[in-house]
Amino acid sequence: MPNEIIRHPRLSSDAVRLLTWQLSLPAGADEPLSATAKRAGIKKTAFIRAKRELSTEGYLHEWRRQSPAGRWSTVQLVSNVPLDAAEAAGVRDGRPTDGIPAAGKPIGRAVGRSLENTVENTPNPPSPEEEFDGQDPVLGRAAKVGGREDGQSQDTEEPPAPETATAATVPQELVERAAQALAAVSHAERRLRLGGREVGRLAPLAGEWLQRGSTVRDIREALTSGLPETVHCPAALVRDRLVRKMPDAPSFAEQRAIGTPPTPRVAAMRECAGEHLQPLLFRPVNGERLCAACRSEQAETAASGDGPTPVRAGQALFAAVRAAVRAGTPT
Repeated sequence: MPNEIIRHPRLSSDAVRLLTWQLSLPAGADEPLSATAKRAGIKKTAFIRAKRELSTEGYLHEWRRQSPAGRWSTVQLVSNVPLDAAEAAGVRDGRPTDGIPAAGKPIGRAVGRSLENTVENTPNPPSPEEEFDGQDPVLGRAAKVGGREDGQSQDTEEPPAPETATAATVPQELVERAAQALAAVSHAERRLRLGGREVGRLAPLAGEWLQRGSTVRDIREALTSGLPETVHCPAALVRDRLVRKMPDAPSFAEQRAIGTPPTPRVAAMRECAGEHLQPLLFRPVNGERLCAACRSEQAETAASGDGPTPVRAGQALFAAVRAAVRAGTPT
């Protein structure tokens, strides 16, 4: 395995692990990349990102073809050196390819491993949104480029969008709020100008951020920090940052803490039933209806046996005035 793979500046650790695992398999092993990712403990999102990186750098090529019986299959080619489309097609078809450097001592093994992952017999091609346990989705622009088969050129396919997988799990209100956040970023930052359709496609990804506890400010900082001077494809850059910088999902305990906000202090208070110039709230201890001051005054009055004191009489007058104002009757 060349040192260029281990020291590659644009390949993530998951991409290097996926590639080195595949290159370490014995000759003739027929193991699709999805099975390797499961054995290596690489999660679905990380696998999609790693596969895209390998395709972009030329270490992975894929072709999809249909047999005369209607059976669809995906051919995957991994190599220890970057290959362009023509070189990859030559390795796949067994044709001699010029200019492919050898890595290490010759051991009689091809520079790449061609894997064929067959799927069920169906007249239609399998959907790119199938589950991770099934056929590998075709990802990345480089993975779609192939040679001619049976005199006809292969059709290209759009890479599956991660937002389609999250659209069904993110509540609609969060998707709408995320769309507003993306639109605000697009209006504020000229290098990230997005159209209405692009905002709609990216909103589920941004909504996943909100569902995981992030704020609109977090999304804005993740999209606008460290932007290059020139952005050729704003939608691709926004999509890449939303996927690559997405925060981890909160744990079960954190979700419970988020779902149970603290009870406001006013909820445990009660309005005093006594006579006050303005409504008075107090916190009852044993279901009291009067505040401490009213209870003390009531106890003093009962102990002396006298009638209402001048203060109590004044309070009664103010209470009557307040009741009349509330009732709307003239005084």
